[in-house]
Amino acid sequence: MTTEKFRLERTYTAAPEKIWELWTTAAGIESWWAPDGFTVHVDALDLRPGGILTYTMTATGAEQVAFMEGNGLPPSTTSHKTFTDIEPARHLVYSTLADFIPGVEPYEFLTDVELRPTADGGTHVTMTADAMHDEEWTGRLAAGRANELDNLAKTVGE
Repeated sequence: MTTEKFRLERTYTAAPEKIWELWTTAAGIESWWAPDGFTVHVDALDLRPGGILTYTMTATGAEQVAFMEGNGLPPSTTSHKTFTDIEPARHLVYSTLADFIPGVEPYEFLTDVELRPTADGGTHVTMTADAMHDEEWTGRLAAGRANELDNLAKTVGE
C-alpha cells in the first residue's frame, strides 16, 4: 500500500535476552503487549520464519470500550501476524494482517524490531513500522505501539 514508515525508540535497563523473551513468548506478550485499557490473550505462537502469532485483544477499560463501540468496532479483535525474519535477542520482523477495519479491504503491513545491547547491559529498541492506509489509522497504530513500549518498561521494572 505504502512505503511510508514511522519509528519508535526506547532504551531499557533489561538485557536483550529478557526483552526478547517478553517479545517472543505467550506469557511475555500477554504481560505488556496491549495498550492501556486492553488485554491480550495469545491464541497461537510459532516463532520461526513463516510462523504465526495470533492473539485476541479485548477492550476492558470503559473509555476503550466506548471508543470501540463508537467506531463500529467489536470489543475484541483477533490479530494475525506472520514472522518473516528472526535473529534471537537481536532482530524480529513480522507482517500484520489488517483485516479488522470497517470498509477497508484487508492488507498487510510490516513491523521491524531491532534490539541492540547498551554499554551498561541494557537494550536499545528500535521499532519501525509501515504506515497504514490513512493518517488516522497510522496515528492510532503509532500511539498504540508507543503505549505498548511504555508498558514494556513497566514490565521490566522501570
